[in-house]
Amino acid sequence: MTNSIAEIEDAACIFVIGTNTTENHPLIARRVFRAKEKGAKLIVADPRNIQLARFADIHVRHRLGSDVALLNGMMHVIIKNDWHAKSYIDERTEGFDELKKVVETYTPDKVEAISGIAQGDLERMAELYATNSPAALLYAMGITQHTTGVDNVKSCCNIAMLCGNVGVRSGGVNPLRGQNNVQGACDMGGLPNVFPAYQPVTVEANNEKFSKAWGKKLPDQIGYTITDMIPAMLNGKLKALYVIGENPMMSDPDQNHINKALEKLELLICQDIFQTETTQKADVVFAAASVAEKEGTFTNTERRCVKVNIAIDPVGNALADWEIISKLSTAMGYKMSYENSEEIFNEMTSVTPSYGGMTYERLGLDGLQWPCPNSEHPGTPFLHKEQFTRGKGMFHAIEYLDPDEMPDDKYPYFLTTGRNFAHFHTGTMTRASAHLHAEQKTGYVELNPEDANKLAVQDGDMVLLSTRRGEMKTPARVTSKVKPGVLFVPFHFAECPANILTNPAFDPIAKIPEFKVCAAKIEKAP
Repeated sequence: MTNSIAEIEDAACIFVIGTNTTENHPLIARRVFRAKEKGAKLIVADPRNIQLARFADIHVRHRLGSDVALLNGMMHVIIKNDWHAKSYIDERTEGFDELKKVVETYTPDKVEAISGIAQGDLERMAELYATNSPAALLYAMGITQHTTGVDNVKSCCNIAMLCGNVGVRSGGVNPLRGQNNVQGACDMGGLPNVFPAYQPVTVEANNEKFSKAWGKKLPDQIGYTITDMIPAMLNGKLKALYVIGENPMMSDPDQNHINKALEKLELLICQDIFQTETTQKADVVFAAASVAEKEGTFTNTERRCVKVNIAIDPVGNALADWEIISKLSTAMGYKMSYENSEEIFNEMTSVTPSYGGMTYERLGLDGLQWPCPNSEHPGTPFLHKEQFTRGKGMFHAIEYLDPDEMPDDKYPYFLTTGRNFAHFHTGTMTRASAHLHAEQKTGYVELNPEDANKLAVQDGDMVLLSTRRGEMKTPARVTSKVKPGVLFVPFHFAECPANILTNPAFDPIAKIPEFKVCAAKIEKAP
């Protein structure tokens, strides 16, 4: 997030796109409700009639995958009506003329043809966002999990800069992370192309810095993403896989494909706190300590690094993740002899400029938000206050592209996937909870009453869902939450695995699979 969670409640306008915030980020949703109580305008763009839509000043249910067209259309209206922040654009950005040239062609009638959004609704959205400042834009995986995910994110940044909403309190572009330490994992180099703090591995100075710090000459080539790993497993280039706190058998697209890939491995190691569909295929399973059984730090969606403390001793043979990795590394010939997590944290801050001023003592109870470059720095509530990190903010002129798969005669429905309020991700933890399991015991597919009538399907009937990847049986949930022609499946349930259906096509830059849209068929189960 460019801004902080607490700032949301002081925004004059909140634009929520591609995030079911109340179900997936309920504490952040509370800030949205507080902003509404203070008079903020709320815009919700989501193909489903999510709970937050009930409180919106305007809610549009655009066609799956049409986010770029929607955002370009809003920018067209904003520029046409002279609502854009001219002095901000002149002083703090570049590339505006190229953007303007592209969005000029995204007239409301063109956008309606692509997205299904009525022209009047598009104009109303543009007016609310552009004329109520500061405006905060919130998004999640409904924006990123597309073959055009990078384009979608750049378009969100475009509209925020167009209205002068970046570098101001209670504004910004705010991705809501899907797990508690996704931000921290990325910050610490949990990506194949960067060292900690996003220092590229291909830059010689960076490579020398980390080679010296870690006492070992490091590779200078970019590694595999998850979507690169799967074909590498299948063709024999990747022979061993070490999976930590992840369940790819449930979370990666095209389950049949990932299953074949994992079976081709010579060695599969899993490290987790519970058994999962993936640990059941592993050659070795390391028992990891849970959050209550270890000390360390997490960095959340607002860039806040927070210390966690041990509440109970690890159960059985479980060890903290860093202890398992250290023991394995030492056994393989690279000695890791850390005494505790604080020693690792201090090493981390010594090579990570954005964390450079952090210590366990300074983190205290509330933590610190990066960048925090030195011991006197208080942390940074919002980014780009006086200028962008790169100097001037760059507009990107983006053209709309269709999703990889569109409905056709054989597969006439749009299918999208997501989460349910009671469960988290692949259900590894939440389905082990009796109370949460009682809230939602199995998977389902949402379909509109019009479609249900055509198919002679009633609420609770078993239906057969199929795509070009596979098929599954699941109960039907007849609801107006989805529009006619659209199906929604939560992905928490092993007995109704959404990822047996999803498309492995991915964004060419970020390599994120297109979980949010594919073509599907539905029929009453025999």
